[in-house]
Amino acid sequence: MRTVVLTKGVPDFREGQVSFDEDGHLERGKTPTVMNPNDKHALRAALQTRVRNGGTVSLMSMGPPGYEEVLQEGMTDVYADDCYLLSDREMGAADTWATAMTVATGIQNLEESPDLVFAGFKTADGETGHTGPQTAWCLGMPLVTHVVALDVDEEAGTLRAKRLVEGDVEEIETVETELPAFVVADPEFEPTYRKAAHRLAWKDLREETRERAESFEDHLTVWDHADLNLDPDYIGLDGSPTIVAGVDPIPRAPSEREATVVDPDDESGMEQVFDELAPYAAGD
Repeated sequence: MRTVVLTKGVPDFREGQVSFDEDGHLERGKTPTVMNPNDKHALRAALQTRVRNGGTVSLMSMGPPGYEEVLQEGMTDVYADDCYLLSDREMGAADTWATAMTVATGIQNLEESPDLVFAGFKTADGETGHTGPQTAWCLGMPLVTHVVALDVDEEAGTLRAKRLVEGDVEEIETVETELPAFVVADPEFEPTYRKAAHRLAWKDLREETRERAESFEDHLTVWDHADLNLDPDYIGLDGSPTIVAGVDPIPRAPSEREATVVDPDDESGMEQVFDELAPYAAGD
């Protein structure tokens, strides 16, 4: 079983981590980069498949050299065998389409074609949710989105998945498709390891990955557009058909907050806390 997981670095939007310029625009160079939170669900889905079915897992990302740290973190999370970073200036400022085409070419450039490709629900910065489905289209793979549970039958060459219908947690459908396939994991995805053999396999992988993570650079491959034989006119900003009509500045995070300590035994003070929270609880 050959698996690839896509991941992306995004600005750390936690309070106190974001830097803005005088116009209120995000300063990416001064804002720490972290793994896109939704990619964690894709990593969990890939890890479950790896533990249950064996095989190898590769991580792939497109971005600046700083994304190496994101890949290293992902290697620990998914117990990856190797990582690929697609990176050079020609790939910069790409929209979802140019990113998908570049990433799909990276996947096609691997020595062995994957049986499964996993991606997260959407990124914390763009939030379009387009790149995963567009990459699946470029690869010509069947696409299953909003996946909350999955089973792979390697012998039959099929994938059976439970997915939310239009993201609604109240409505779930079961679908089946042939491998190779592309899976977009939903934030509701929860891996399961019911068999003792699965839990033992998980433990062994954790030990192996600890050793690999210590020599991360030995398992990292960096490709530029020339390595992938990509025409600069069709990637990066030049290859992006998206036209941005306008940008709303991100509100500045408050630099300081006043805190009031309330003793839980202080009945009057607690009543005041409940009075202040009531409008938020009511949705006002």
